[in-house]
Amino acid sequence: MTFGSPGFLVVAVLVAGGLSFGYWWLQRQRSQALAAAGLTTGRAVRRHVPPVLFLAALTLLLLSVARPEATLPVARAAGTVVLAFDVSNSMAADDVAPSRIAAAQTAAVSFVEAQPDSVSIGIVAFDQGALTTQQPTSDRTATTAAIKRLQVNGGTSLGQAILASLTVIVGKPVSLPDPDAAEPPAELGYFGNATIVLLSDGEDTGGPDAVAAAQLAATAGVHIETVGVGTVDGTTVEVDGYRVATALNEELLTTLAQTTTGSYHRAETAEGLRDVYDSLDLRLTTERKPVELTGAAAAIALLLLTIGGLLMTTWFGRIL
Repeated sequence: MTFGSPGFLVVAVLVAGGLSFGYWWLQRQRSQALAAAGLTTGRAVRRHVPPVLFLAALTLLLLSVARPEATLPVARAAGTVVLAFDVSNSMAADDVAPSRIAAAQTAAVSFVEAQPDSVSIGIVAFDQGALTTQQPTSDRTATTAAIKRLQVNGGTSLGQAILASLTVIVGKPVSLPDPDAAEPPAELGYFGNATIVLLSDGEDTGGPDAVAAAQLAATAGVHIETVGVGTVDGTTVEVDGYRVATALNEELLTTLAQTTTGSYHRAETAEGLRDVYDSLDLRLTTERKPVELTGAAAAIALLLLTIGGLLMTTWFGRIL
């Protein structure tokens, strides 16, 4: 423990020591006077309790003036979050008002603005391919602008979404290992403070294998939180003049999340989607940092004063 104003620490020790000695001396003199008069004080230990509490409280108040500090482990949200948005044609469906993509964008902006600066957020947009539209950053203005620019187009490849998100996290191109390659695939490293939030209706219409991509993420310590945008009953959406049926595929989204020890979240309404963001399990790290204990010391001192006063009035009918 350290003190921001060590000079007051010396004062606190001297005053507390002096008062403690004074109380001991007064009690000693009292005992001697009673003994000289042929009286005895007995073993009324409780009469010392309130004064001792008052002395302890005064000592803590004096110590609080010295601004005590301690280096404590503090949990905080930190690391990298990649929001991977499905921008395929099916995300234009209106079974989530006003549309799946619009509801996802609105909720994502609220999520981004609520995160501390210690969390870097990147944006990946995917249809049959995937594109990084914003590198991880603490610049919330740039991140929200990237979210608002998203537009629907094309099919869906959940595997590409995961690989593109891993590329952002790892900092180099990531692809599934070739089973026919003579050499083993290169190690990606370990990124235990990274999370991929995959927002999709779960309809996977193209390769690579999404589950294999999730397994690759798991080996790198990255976990995937999947958010199902849409309804199980589904609806239809117009694509190139045709009406195409689309529905939420919860089974695949659940499998992808569980492969990386993440969780699947269903969001069938815009309000539900906002609630999902609030419940996302982002990585927490522990950081040791100095914490000033002045307020805690003062609060404990006031508590001791209150307890001492209550005991004094209850036991003796008066204070001091």
